[in-house]
Amino acid sequence: MLFRLAYLGVTNTLALLRLLPMNDRDKDAEILALRHQVMVLERQLHGEKVRFTPADRAWLAAVLHRLPRDVLRSLRLLVRPETVLRWHHDLDARRHARLSRPRRSGRPRTVRSIRRLALRLARENSTWGYRRIHGELLVLGVKVAPSTVWEILQHAGVDPTPQRASTSWATFLRSQAQAIIAADFFETTTMTGARLYVLAVIDHATRRVSVLGATAHPTASWVTQAARNLMMDLEDAECTVKYLVRDRDGKYPALFDAILADAGIAVVLSGVRTPRMNSIMERWIQACRHELLDRTLIWSQAHLLQALREYERHHNRHRPHRGIANARPLRPLPKPITDPATLTRLNVHRRDQLGGLLHEYENAA
Repeated sequence: MLFRLAYLGVTNTLALLRLLPMNDRDKDAEILALRHQVMVLERQLHGEKVRFTPADRAWLAAVLHRLPRDVLRSLRLLVRPETVLRWHHDLDARRHARLSRPRRSGRPRTVRSIRRLALRLARENSTWGYRRIHGELLVLGVKVAPSTVWEILQHAGVDPTPQRASTSWATFLRSQAQAIIAADFFETTTMTGARLYVLAVIDHATRRVSVLGATAHPTASWVTQAARNLMMDLEDAECTVKYLVRDRDGKYPALFDAILADAGIAVVLSGVRTPRMNSIMERWIQACRHELLDRTLIWSQAHLLQALREYERHHNRHRPHRGIANARPLRPLPKPITDPATLTRLNVHRRDQLGGLLHEYENAA
């Protein structure tokens, strides 16, 4: 034991002499390295092979790379000095590779608030496709491409085109849309089993719709009075209509066409069983059924008229329409939001209509 004690005294004295010419920074680096090696050994006290994690290697390389090679050789390290230098070289190579990596090309990623808003619209309106959501975003002043909305829904696992029809309606000549209106009857049933008939008219150019009335007995006098009311509405709105498109339904009396002819409006009849010749009107009826009538229990004629008036207001003042570049019949689209700070903190409120059947969104004041 005395011999061992003398040996330790001599070796530690020589080690002390080696530390005398070293500066404080080198001593601190050596102390940190030795302490970290002790910590590594404490993690592996079960006789296993000493293993350095990538974090251990990066730490030792960062601490020891400034020491001279002769000092490294005199340290009591668990690895060779060349290994430490190689760790530092690999660390530098990884850093340079990260800095020289090319930046992401292409369009910038969509703002997170816009993505959340698009998913919110899809979640709260299960029947809306990406085109309908894109139109609602334009109404809110958020200008994005329809393909961007499609990608947002696709990446979130949401079907971008739910319940999409297999065929599309044919469209009339756009050059004459300013002078064309279309009319049609459609029917619905109340809770008591009574059948009610609704007569509506739509403007091809603006997509503005007018519900002329609803009745259980569409007699010739009732339809004629609806035609007179339509003429007064067109005069008040100063509309220059030349053509009215309708089908060959027997509910239209001859006096209906005569009243229109006196006002200078020619009646154009669609083909037999050819709904595509009156596609814009049929498309509105389809939307009215899908968004209102199929989801509402109608109690009476007065209840039906109240619901149709509210849906008419929603259609004319808020709902965007793809046929007119996602505009609204009675309201133009707002200016797109260009301020990045405003886009990052969008505050959109929802207003429910018809007991929550319809949702209207608008930016908070």
